[in-house]
Amino acid sequence: MGSFTTRNKNDWDELELLLGKAEKKLRKLTADDIIKLETLYRRVSVQLAQVTTRTRDRGLYEYLNHLSARAHAVIYLPPKRSMFAGMINFITTGFARAIARNWKPNLISLVLLLGGMILGYVASMNDREAAYALLPRGEVRTPGATREQLIEHLRSNRDGGQGMKFIFASFLFQHNFRVGLMAMAAGVLAGVPTVFLMLYNGMMLGAFVAVHHMKGIDAEMWAWLLPHGFTELGAIVLCGGMGLALGHAVIRPRGLSRMERLQVIGHDVALTGIGIGGMLVAAAIIESYVRQSYWSTETRLIFAGASLFFWVLYITWGILAERQSQQVSAA
Repeated sequence: MGSFTTRNKNDWDELELLLGKAEKKLRKLTADDIIKLETLYRRVSVQLAQVTTRTRDRGLYEYLNHLSARAHAVIYLPPKRSMFAGMINFITTGFARAIARNWKPNLISLVLLLGGMILGYVASMNDREAAYALLPRGEVRTPGATREQLIEHLRSNRDGGQGMKFIFASFLFQHNFRVGLMAMAAGVLAGVPTVFLMLYNGMMLGAFVAVHHMKGIDAEMWAWLLPHGFTELGAIVLCGGMGLALGHAVIRPRGLSRMERLQVIGHDVALTGIGIGGMLVAAAIIESYVRQSYWSTETRLIFAGASLFFWVLYITWGILAERQSQQVSAA
């Protein structure tokens, strides 16, 4: 096989150089380089087959096999991305697109939460006993509390140290994550528990708003609630949406077995769940360090407005990116 090696050594050396360049940075390859790389790959594949049948030279076989495998990886496998690049891609696009792909269950979850809030507010305004029934046991912010007591609670813990605020943030994250996880996981029971959980959480929020409205505490209450509320409630809504998506997969598997359909939707559930975790961390930090700060009511409301604007912009970006991706796939 000496003459065989002599005839083809220049091709192998050239392919080695192109692969070295491509493996360092694929973008460095010109259009001519790519064409040449593909040509040499096909040529080496043929030569590998010839070596397999015509010689027992194990070293030559392993060399050409390795060279062919490297070329195949460069041409056909997607480029490797660092973990950091993957995280950036998920934050900027992946999470937003996962929300967009499941916009129907997410929208239904939002309607359930808002509907429950309206129901809880109306019920509490018309019957104070309803507020007592809806609010958690041990809650001191009830219709029986005075205006001064309610304002005192809204302004409490502002003097807490950084350590105490960090501990409080950790507690809030654990509590909110537990509620969200329950709303999501319960969806496998045909989505029924998720529906009731979203309604009930909305009703509790409505009762809370009604209690303060009865005492004429509106602006300060919203300034206390909304800075972290848009992020926290948004995360809860997404948990509910994923729970409803799981429930829909159980009820209507669309020609697949229920297990297969759950596996299909499970990818988006996992992606959204990671994003929800990030949202709840952010909400806990805001709730601990912003809500318990000496910011004025106006500053808090501006922060809340900026938070809402960010999430609307982010989700809109996800919808546009997902739509563009589907158009490219269809073409």
